[in-house]
Amino acid sequence: MVFNKFFGKFSKDLGIDLGTKNTLVYVQDKGIVINEPTVVAVNTRTDEILAVGDEARKMIGKTPSYIQAVRPLVDGVISDFEVAEKMLKYFINKAHEGSMIFAPRPRVVIGIPLDVTEVERKAVEDAAKSAGARQVFLVEESMASAIGAGLPVTEPTATMVVDIGGGTTEIAVISLGGVVTFKALRLAGNEFDANIVQYVREEFNILIGEQMAESIKIRIGSASQLKESMEMEVRGRDLVNGLPRSITVTDAQIREAISRTIRQIIENIKITLESTPPELVADIYEHGIVLTGGGALLRGLDKEIAQETKIPVRVADDPLIALVRGTGILLAKPDLLAKVVSPNTEEI
Repeated sequence: MVFNKFFGKFSKDLGIDLGTKNTLVYVQDKGIVINEPTVVAVNTRTDEILAVGDEARKMIGKTPSYIQAVRPLVDGVISDFEVAEKMLKYFINKAHEGSMIFAPRPRVVIGIPLDVTEVERKAVEDAAKSAGARQVFLVEESMASAIGAGLPVTEPTATMVVDIGGGTTEIAVISLGGVVTFKALRLAGNEFDANIVQYVREEFNILIGEQMAESIKIRIGSASQLKESMEMEVRGRDLVNGLPRSITVTDAQIREAISRTIRQIIENIKITLESTPPELVADIYEHGIVLTGGGALLRGLDKEIAQETKIPVRVADDPLIALVRGTGILLAKPDLLAKVVSPNTEEI
């Protein structure tokens, strides 16, 4: 405890949003210093890490057979421990660039999915420790997102957060510093991308990559009808003759492509509300639902959810960084961290 207090004066503690698609790192007193794709390029002949983050993402789908661009997280949990550990080490070192040579190892707050198993929880903790963390605190992602969105999580009033990330969507009702009811879905940004790839393949006989699908989603994707229609030129490989081909897709077509996934998310929001105690549902009707995560940026999603649930819906400020902003707030407020830290981790 004495050592922790001593090191705490000199270490730069970190908050990490270890996402399926992107990893964000918050440094105490500095803010968000890293926002890079959760991708690592590995040379399979030598097991050498060639690139991490932005540089590795550029290699996806373009590497020779002996180089693999690996995503070490699947659906929000670590699927490749060694690669995840090396990636965390890279990000922690990068976050400490320019600091004193003998800077003490940092305390780290990391967001974890609500339905994570003990094995998966331990994998995150061990990877962070092996990467150089002095202490690791695991906080449920929905809780960190709610704190980052400025919601009163410790009060006896309900707040509902729908966190739509890359690999998972978490629907949580929070009250008195804990999650009362929740649903964790393996449907999120990646599923939207997969829907778009499948739609373009079936409708146009063209194969496109995940990066192109993500670009389409960001540029013209929507959950409800837009005031002005949008379109985009898409390039891919013709599945009939194998040659490059370009087509134009519209927002209406992309809306059709992702509509089934949106319906499933909305249905699960309704199911979560049905299993929530009546007193808390009354609070939610009064205060509304808050959307966080990259998926919250999909045009018209808030309106679609509000229309289906008859509850006010708002998108958090900067929803992409709500989770990591929450970890930063927890680093600055040890008392709040003590209330919301996930059990079976180190004691504060």
